[in-house]
Amino acid sequence: MKLTTPRWWYVREGRKFGATRALLTPVSWVWASVTARRIVKTTPVDPGMPVICVGNLTVGGTGKTPIVRELLTRLTARGVAAHALSRGHGGSLIGPAWVDPEHSTAAEVGDEPLMLARDFPVWIARDRVAGARAAAEDGAQVVVMDDGHQNPSLKKALSIVVVDGETRDGEWPFGDGAVFPAGPMREPLAVGLARADAVVVLAPADLPAVAPELLALFAGKPVLIARLEPAAAPPSGPQVGFAGVGKPWKVERALIAAGCDLADFIPLPDHASYDAPTLRLLEETARRLDAGLITTEKDWVKLPLDWRKRVTIWPVRARFEDEAALDALLAKAVN
Repeated sequence: MKLTTPRWWYVREGRKFGATRALLTPVSWVWASVTARRIVKTTPVDPGMPVICVGNLTVGGTGKTPIVRELLTRLTARGVAAHALSRGHGGSLIGPAWVDPEHSTAAEVGDEPLMLARDFPVWIARDRVAGARAAAEDGAQVVVMDDGHQNPSLKKALSIVVVDGETRDGEWPFGDGAVFPAGPMREPLAVGLARADAVVVLAPADLPAVAPELLALFAGKPVLIARLEPAAAPPSGPQVGFAGVGKPWKVERALIAAGCDLADFIPLPDHASYDAPTLRLLEETARRLDAGLITTEKDWVKLPLDWRKRVTIWPVRARFEDEAALDALLAKAVN
C-alpha cells in the first residue's frame, strides 16, 4: 500500500510533531548511516562518456524530471546524442532496457521514464553502470541520469541537485532538516550539498521571487533559478484534477494559478497505479460534479489506453532564468 507524502515533513517547525518524530527518528539515523557508508565505500565507474546527474536531497516532489527534460532538449538541439538513464522506480524490469514509448508500460519501466521516452531515448536499469554502458553501445554521447545523487556507482561529470523553491504557506523545502522517515531529507543537507556541482531552484511560474533566505543556503555553489510553467492552458469548464506525485498539492495550486476551474482535486501517492477502484473514484467524482478530468503527464502515461482519451493531459516545462549559465555548465560537462 502506497501512502501520500506527509505534508508535515515540509513544516519548518516540524519538531512539534513530537510523538511521530520520536518514533521515526531512530530509523532515520540508520537510513543516513547506510547512505553515507555506501557512498564512501563505492568507487565510481567511468562509463567512457559524460554523466550528468539530476538528483535531489529530499524524497520526491522537487521537479527533477522537468529539469532532465530541459537538459535533454538543450543537448539534443546542439547535436549531442543525449540519452536519459533512470532506475525505473515503480517498474518491474531490472534492465538495462530501452524504453519503447509505443509498447512499454509504466508497470514495466516506471512512469517518469515512459513520459520522457515520448521525446528522447531513455534507458532503465537498476544497475546504473550497466545502463550507461547500454546507452553508450546504442550511440549515446552523454547520459542524463534522472535521480542518483545518492547513487555513487557512476562517475559524474556534473552533479546537479534540484530544490523546490516554493516556500509559501509555511512550507520549507527541507522541513526542519530531519532525514527520512522522520522528515523529507535523503541525507543531511550539508552532506548532500558538498557533493553537488550546482543547484537548480525550481519555483512555480506565479511565485514573485525565490526567498533570499533559501538562496543563502547555497553560497559558494552555482545556483540557477528555473520556473515550472504550463506548456498549455487548461481546458475551459469545471475540471476534476488528480495527481500521484511527491507533492500533489503543488499540482492543485498550479492548476488554480493557471486559471483552471477546479471543481475538485484528488491527491494520490507518488507513483500511484491506476487500478479499478481509483478509476471508479475518478469517474464518479467527475460525473457527480459534471466536470472533465485533468492530470499531469506523469499520471497520464499510466492510465489505460481507453482512459487517456477521457483525460486532459496538462504538461509543464522548466524554463531557466539564465539560460547562458545553464549552457555553460552543460558545455563544461560535455567537453
